[in-house]
Amino acid sequence: MKIENQKVVTLTYDMYVDGEEGQAEELMEKATEQNPLTYCQGEGMMLGKFEESLLGKSKGDNFDFRIGFEDAYGEYDEQGVMELDKQMFFNGDGEFDSERVYVGNIIPMNTVDGQIVNAQVIEIGKDKVTIDLNHPLAGENLHFIGKILEVRDVTEAELDAIRHPHKCGKCHGCHGGEHEGCEGGCGGNCESGCEGDCKANI
Repeated sequence: MKIENQKVVTLTYDMYVDGEEGQAEELMEKATEQNPLTYCQGEGMMLGKFEESLLGKSKGDNFDFRIGFEDAYGEYDEQGVMELDKQMFFNGDGEFDSERVYVGNIIPMNTVDGQIVNAQVIEIGKDKVTIDLNHPLAGENLHFIGKILEVRDVTEAELDAIRHPHKCGKCHGCHGGEHEGCEGGCGGNCESGCEGDCKANI
């Protein structure tokens, strides 16, 4: 069975990003046989170029492909780094929510037009919190090396769950990959690190 739309694919991968100038690529994320990536082809769960690169492959096939930053998470935008008043991150008791808001953590933020975006906390000062709205892999060229473990038909129940996910306010990721600061992996269209909603509006 070959990978095509509405096939469930299970695979392993190592994902590398470019190293510093003159240095080797850096392993950023991986999915192993014990903790593989499983997704449904053609349902927008993964980057478009990721799915395109696997189209037509079968169980047992190896793969090795690259995705440029322009087809992954775009350029890094310096304007995505913002300083916000620390009071915006107070909890219901009127205290700074240090359990969720700490350097390196990814938290959901409400935009002025009601959208929820993920932001990484990069600095906490006396009166300000600095956040980064860029995806953790913005500006990175991605290199995937792996193997297809299984290809099968999607069930109606699975397809319904994919197309109509419940909104429980819990974290969810698109990968089974292991990536620091991103539960569930982020080589795909990741929405992780988001238990509950931050009271801040940006």
